[in-house]
Amino acid sequence: RQALEEMRALYERNQADVSEAKSGRMDLIFLIRFRHCCLLRNQRCLLAYLYDRLLRIRALRWEYGSVLPNTIQFHMSAEEVEWFSRYKKSLATYMRSVGGEEGLDLTQDIKPPKSLYIEVRCLRDHGEFEVDDGTTILLKKNSQHFLPRWKCEQLIRQGVLEHVLS
Repeated sequence: RQALEEMRALYERNQADVSEAKSGRMDLIFLIRFRHCCLLRNQRCLLAYLYDRLLRIRALRWEYGSVLPNTIQFHMSAEEVEWFSRYKKSLATYMRSVGGEEGLDLTQDIKPPKSLYIEVRCLRDHGEFEVDDGTTILLKKNSQHFLPRWKCEQLIRQGVLEHVLS
């Protein structure tokens, strides 16, 4: 906001000096050029900041999944939340279009797995969790389970489960 206010003030001063320079004061041209360079620099800095923020928001989708925690969403503007939502939908559409009938979840294995099943500990009560074979498991706090990695990786990222390393 400070940078935008500074840019607005520089622009207004330049507009006033340009009208004076048109009337014959040529000594203001260097000052007008200097202010214009300052405006361009501030513009580049703001664009770099916004692009970095956009990359971080995109990385949040891969880290936390399709639902962001409230603590993170609180620090985002309405436009950033809207962009995240559009990116999430676009990624979901792409993942459905690849990999046959069920699609392909690209966010599943960020790192290649060493084994297909892992031991996990539940960090908080989550309720029932259904495995591929149709069995349901009750995820209660401090309970430990041996589950398929791909089924519980999203819950690990959300902080519901913890991977128990032997």
